[in-house]
Amino acid sequence: MSSEKNRITKADLKKIFWRSVPTEHAWNYERQSNCSYCFALLPILKKLYPDKKDLSESMKRHMEFFNTTPYVVTFPLAISAAMEEKRAENPDNFDTASIVNVKTALMGPMAAIGDTLFHGTLRIVATGIGTTLALQGNPLGALLFLLIFNIPAWAIRYIMTFKGYEIGTGFLEKVQKSGIMETFTFLASIIGLMVTGAMSAGSIGLALNINFGTGDAVTSVQSLIDGIVPRLLPLVLFGIVWKLLKKKKVSPLVMMLAMIVIGIIGAYFNIWG
Repeated sequence: MSSEKNRITKADLKKIFWRSVPTEHAWNYERQSNCSYCFALLPILKKLYPDKKDLSESMKRHMEFFNTTPYVVTFPLAISAAMEEKRAENPDNFDTASIVNVKTALMGPMAAIGDTLFHGTLRIVATGIGTTLALQGNPLGALLFLLIFNIPAWAIRYIMTFKGYEIGTGFLEKVQKSGIMETFTFLASIIGLMVTGAMSAGSIGLALNINFGTGDAVTSVQSLIDGIVPRLLPLVLFGIVWKLLKKKKVSPLVMMLAMIVIGIIGAYFNIWG
């Protein structure tokens, strides 16, 4: 049970901001930004959960898979902090699963906004201005590129830290007072599963290059599969990998090496499209 001294302060939120900066430095292929996400929240988790068992459980929650545009990561981080604070205040009446569900649900939309704003717009504008000056021999080209991109990036990262906490705290209070926390958790879990499913379907490239028939009557096996269930093979591969990782405890490194070998063999025999 948290007390007044365990409440999250502005200084605590500033720690989230600064510790979110090296988000891309701890990226990994298994769970992507999970280590940096937990690292950014760690000071707040230690403050909210002085008991080592509770702290360990909270850290495990934030070591699950997570990935979004690093320039907007402070928004879900601050919401997670607000939810952890509410959970620490009343652990018996708070649905802990909602913490992971909400941040998973935010992952895709925040990535779409962040990639469009920073990678698709701001970086191009900064590059255009910077290279134009540089080609003219102006040394300010490189400096302007850095300033045009980084000033908005740092400003938005900082503002979202406090806005995320403010929105998260206010929303949770309304949800708890209205008594719809269970419905909210259920909807958040559905959105989270949709995001994970869409990301799996879009990120896994797997298709067969097998045909049967001759002449104009040639039929592609892949087209038949897509006619039944589009993106079925990536779904099957995802299911196999998930089961081996979770149920059989196979090492992620072994799984990656196995897929590399299978990919090379399939490409050599022209099995994969």
